Amino acid sequence: MKYVTLGNSGLEVSAICIGGNSWGARGRRAWAPFDEADSAPFFRRALDKGINFFDTADAYNLGESEQIIGETLMRYAPRDELVISTKVGLAMADGPNQSGLGRKHLLKSIDQQLSRLKTDYIDIYQVHRLDGVTPLEETLETLTELVKVGKVRYIGGSTMPAYKFAQILTLATCKGYARPIAMQNLYNLIQREEEREMIPLCLEAGVGLIPYSPLARGVLAGNRTGAGSGDTERARADTRVDPTLFRPSDRKIVGAVQSIAKRHQVTPIQIALAWMLSKSVMAAPIIGTTKLEQIDDAAAAVRVHLSDTEIVRLEKPYEFRAA
Repeated sequence: MKYVTLGNSGLEVSAICIGGNSWGARGRRAWAPFDEADSAPFFRRALDKGINFFDTADAYNLGESEQIIGETLMRYAPRDELVISTKVGLAMADGPNQSGLGRKHLLKSIDQQLSRLKTDYIDIYQVHRLDGVTPLEETLETLTELVKVGKVRYIGGSTMPAYKFAQILTLATCKGYARPIAMQNLYNLIQREEEREMIPLCLEAGVGLIPYSPLARGVLAGNRTGAGSGDTERARADTRVDPTLFRPSDRKIVGAVQSIAKRHQVTPIQIALAWMLSKSVMAAPIIGTTKLEQIDDAAAAVRVHLSDTEIVRLEKPYEFRAA
């Protein structure tokens, strides 16, 4: 496994991160019927491959994902050898102060998350989504307090407009708040809109990318041929697939991925991830897994080197979507 420092920090993470949206999904998603017992082999396989970076959120299966990490992963490795990131901000219940980034909700959430994760601290605490109401100063001041008391080591952001993230970075610099070291955004070979603003901002600011959906919900793995179709249960049952993922230009990219994979004698998953890892701002793509061999593929991707010609071939067919 390859290890990198996350953004402009001293935190070392594996170049592959395992995402936890499947953990605790039994009864919620037909394609990811994972409970604690089902998840255990995935944690062990990831650790065996040298992966030390695991991402989750309080809203993933209403806390079940965090609970499973605490009950399972924490038993397989010393805490100081793991990097745990989680997120906060989405609704955990109905009613006032049950969501968002206000001080009341943040202070309640952190204690509940630490309890579920069975740990004294969170390595990276990320704003899951901005709530459109809470002043950024209130959120940053509260997160900074959590860093100072040791409940959080670093903070990060997730999907948001680049100008909002620029505001957060500016406030952190000017007012001495904790500064984000990571951005978890949507980015892959067929969804590259973040190259317009967010990625240049992160590169300039020293913020590391830990993007989700690096395989475009399986499209780049080659297991989907269109919305509602494909080789896996998720491909057939997943209702959240953007229909624009099947544009002619996207199909050309998938074809290029498959062709280059054949030339390297590796899987399309490894080529799609190797492309991401070739980017200087990239820290660790977050992969969701429902099969153990997907962890093997992801870990092997760090050893795949793409030539400049191959990178051009993968990128050339891309057509940016309307802003």
